[in-house]
Parts: sequence; C-alpha cells; structure tokens
Amino acid sequence: MTKITEKIKAVEGKFVSFEFFPPKTDAGFKNLLARLNRMKELNPLFITVTWGAGGSTNEKSLELASICQKNLGITTVLHLTCTNTNKEIIDNALRLAKKFGIRNILALRGDPPRSEEYWTPNCDFQSSIDLIKYIRGEYDDYFCIGVAGYPEGHVDGSDTSNQNPKNDIPFLVEKIKAGGDFIITQLFYDVDKFLYYNDLLQQQPELKDVLLIPGLMPINTFNTFHKVSKLSHASIPDSIMAKMETFKSNDDDVKAYGIEVLNNIINVIHEKAPNVKGIHFYTINLERVVASIIESSPILSNQPVFESDNEDVEVESHQFTRRKSSVEGSERPIVSNSPKALIDISKGKGLLGKDANWDDFPNGRFGDSNSPAYGEIDGYGPSLKLDSPEKAIEFWGEPNSTLELAQVFINYLSDRIPQLPWVDTPLSIETTIIQEQLFELNLRGWFSTASQPATNACPSNDNVFGWGPSNGIVYQKAFIELFVPKKDWDNKIKPSLKYEFDNKIMTYFIGDKNGYIGSNLDENHSKTAVTWGVFPSKEVLQPTLIDLDSFKAWNEEAFLLWLEWARCYKKASKSYTFLNFIYDNYYLVSLIHHDFTQEEAMWESLLNVE
Repeated sequence: MTKITEKIKAVEGKFVSFEFFPPKTDAGFKNLLARLNRMKELNPLFITVTWGAGGSTNEKSLELASICQKNLGITTVLHLTCTNTNKEIIDNALRLAKKFGIRNILALRGDPPRSEEYWTPNCDFQSSIDLIKYIRGEYDDYFCIGVAGYPEGHVDGSDTSNQNPKNDIPFLVEKIKAGGDFIITQLFYDVDKFLYYNDLLQQQPELKDVLLIPGLMPINTFNTFHKVSKLSHASIPDSIMAKMETFKSNDDDVKAYGIEVLNNIINVIHEKAPNVKGIHFYTINLERVVASIIESSPILSNQPVFESDNEDVEVESHQFTRRKSSVEGSERPIVSNSPKALIDISKGKGLLGKDANWDDFPNGRFGDSNSPAYGEIDGYGPSLKLDSPEKAIEFWGEPNSTLELAQVFINYLSDRIPQLPWVDTPLSIETTIIQEQLFELNLRGWFSTASQPATNACPSNDNVFGWGPSNGIVYQKAFIELFVPKKDWDNKIKPSLKYEFDNKIMTYFIGDKNGYIGSNLDENHSKTAVTWGVFPSKEVLQPTLIDLDSFKAWNEEAFLLWLEWARCYKKASKSYTFLNFIYDNYYLVSLIHHDFTQEEAMWESLLNVE
C-alpha cells in the first residue's frame, strides 16, 4: 500500500499510468476485470478510477478501486468529486478506501449545481480546496492527494474568453498549500501549450518541485476525438485536424495517425520537460491503442518493472452486492512483465492480444454492451454536456407544450441547434434522407433521439453511407429511438404494428422512468447489428449494435436527462413542470426494422399508425 509520490521518486526512466471508469453493464464490468489483468502487463505505476458527478457512481467506483488495489495489487488512485455531494458519501468513500488499502486520492471539485435551489443538502464543499483540507483534517497524511491541472486554463461555465493557465496558478498554489501532493493535467493535444504550462509551474516556488503528470487520451475514433476535445476545451492544432479530416471515416487510419500524434507529444515532452517523469493515459477502458503507443515509443517501451502493491490488508465484507468483488480465475495465464505481452496486445495477436481488439471500434451507447468501454466516453454519469443553464435556454428555449417541445427536436434535425440533451454530435448527412419523416413523427409528439435509414450493399466510400476501409460493402437496418406517450404506445402504436411485432419484422424495446423494460425479443437473443460492413482481409465489422443490456443502461440515463434539463429552469416554472410531466408519462422506445432491402418500410409503418 504505497503512496504514488514515493513510488515515483524511486523511478528511473519514464513511467505510465492509466485511468479507468466503472462500466455501465455487468458484462462490461466482468470484461474490464479481464482487461485489467492484461493491461497490468503494460506495467502501469498506478491506475486511477473515476467518480461520477455528485457521487453518482460511488458504489461502482469503490468496488472497482478495491478490486484493483486488493486483488490485482495495482497501486490505485480513487477520484473524489465533492461539490453537490453529501458529506456522508465522502466520509463513507474515505473510510472504505482506507479499509481497502487505498492510500491515494485525486481530489476534484466536480460540476457545481445549476442554481442554489438544486444544491444537495449537507454539502460542505464548495471547491477541491475544501475537500483537500477536509481529508487532511480527518486523516492527516495517510492519503497521498492529487489535484487537477489545466494546461490551457480552466473553463467555468460557457465563457472561454478568460481561459488562460495564468489565471489558474493562484488556485493551484492554494490546492498544494492545502495538502495536495501531485498534479495530473487535463488532456491536451497541443504540446506547446503543455510546455508553456510546465514553465509557468516551474517559475512558482510553491509548485516547481511538485510532481506534474501530463494526461493524454489516445485517439480511437474521429468522433470520440472531436467530442473529447470539445468537452474538455482542449484545442487541436490545425495541422492535426486537417490531416485527420482527410480519413476521418476510416477508423484504422485514425488510430494509426493518433498513435503517431501521441508519440510525437511524448517525444517533445521527454526532450523539453525533463522534470516530467511519466505519462497518464485516459484509456476510456480500451487497451489496444494504449499498448500500441507504449510499444512503439522508444521512451515508454523500456519502462522499469514495478512490484505488486498487494500487501495483506484485512478487508471485511462490505455492502457491494451486485457481483462478487473478486477476480475469479483468469481464463488465460498471464506471463508477468513480458515484452512479448506488450507486443501481442498492441498487435491484437497471440495469447493476450486476441482478446484485445474485439471492441476496438467503440460506438458510444450503440457499441457492444459487453465492452468495458460501452456508453459515454467519460463515465461520469448523465450530463447535458453544456456549460450552463443559460446555454441550455439559448439552444432549447423554455418549452411548456408538446408543440414547443417538438420544435426543439425539429430545430436539431434542421441543423438550427447543435445538440439535444440526448445527443451532442452533429447530424449525420444520412439523416437528410429521412428528415421529412422525422419531422412528422416529432410533430405527433413522438420525440426522436436517434435514427438511421436502411441501405443495402452500399460501397464503403459512398459520400452518404460510407465508412471504414476502401473496397468494402456496408449495410444498415432502419432504426429509430423515440420518447412516446404511454397511451400512444399502448393504444395506437403497438396494436397497429401487431403483425410486424409478432413476426419479428420489427423488434422493439420500451422502458420508463421506473426501470420497466419490455420487448418482443427473448432476453437471450436480443443483440442486433444495425450497421455492418464487409471488407477485404477482415472479419465482418459490426460497429453499431442494439441489445437488451445496452437499452437498459441507456434507458436509465435517458430519463435522468429529462430531469437534468428540467433543472435548468426554476422549480415550479412552466418548463420545469412540463419536462417533469414528460419524464413521468412517456416511454422510451427503440424500434428496428429488419428488412434492410425495403428502405421505406419502417417509415411507412410508423406514419400509417392512426
């Protein structure tokens, strides 16, 4: 049970460390344990485990952290966010962390509530400084405490005009004076801005000797790369973005170039920032690209070997009941600290590597629900992905009727606004093919959050439907996800589509705010690929999947986003009341039409419902 500052002081050469988040599904959690066993062979000095906003993932985070520390013997850093979090949650987390032998905490502020009326009761923390002081007051120096650094400046709210790392220095000094021991930075892609930030810290007497660990996020897909940079306010050099745009629909090329980009950043840091002793990777629970970066880096590939941090710690039975908190017999032997293991994982070959790339092409909530990386890219829980209530009102107005709400969805489908609470990515060009049908469905009060048209054997370089390597053929089934009034589903949609549902021409999942889930599919045969491609010298790729487990996980989050949206308005206001009415009285419905040769069939069936 070692403090990471002590481990780092003893390091010769560069170390690596990894961040993980608790997976959304039980299958994803189980598969993450196998992945952690493999990634342990990449020899991280430590790992960090994220903590959801307001403590929303606290049980899963503590469970994952305890397994990593106790069972896997990996030095583990538990994230803690404190604003809008009950003091009891923080006390419980610190108590259990000590019980599990965790001696390292990353103390973060987290997102503040939208206004005073939404503050969580018994919340004594306004900032990470308050949390650091509290930990020191309760536990003295038992915990080694890390803090966040922002190479491009912290952004609070939607105003980026004052984003400047110089403005953050006084607050960073206060965090260190309060008891912070090391700094992990927000992710960045512009290495010059990190070097400038490092120089700023070196000029401050209180900061120049503090361990600074740069945080980098590997590039797995263009969409993830673009979304991450937007959410973190990380600038992308024009040269990188221009090159990435030329092959953004080919995930293989994106990955290969992303490895090159990150290795260039690592090389520059090594050359120009000798005080930096390691690199922290935001893995988003994926392994192959991380392994490829390490394996191809002359700086990282010859890391020192670190001993296990698995001292005997007496851990009593605790409250986690969703699954056994143990790593039960790995199916494959692990060859400790083998250079070949690193190569196998990075190449997707050999004993370890063949399991390293099955979810190599994540697709957010439409990816494989068995993947540890399934779902949102950050693992921090439901969020509007906006900086302020004012921005929400700017985008979505103050709807208080079905027609006004329908107009919000139509504005998104018309490219008049950039996002909805359930989707924060630009519209795909293929949506224009079904745009008129989507307009009509939304005007009925059936609010669409995701959809795609069908296509049959389209060339992979097609300007509308194309994706993946050249000389391939791609297919997709029509699907749509809607919020519909419960009475409309029960009295109109389900009776009208009885033939399609009974014969599995169309399949559905429905859910509500209480966690009720319904379907016309058997639970054990619910997985459907709605997008797939056939390419030379490759297995069939299925990047877009819909199944029962993924729908269950998304259903819970999707309804919570209605509440997040409602909290942008004053309590008891018309908009607040109306959005809560939708939350209470609607189903989330996911529909798939399985005859992809009949491109209009889905839309004709839905629009014929009376």
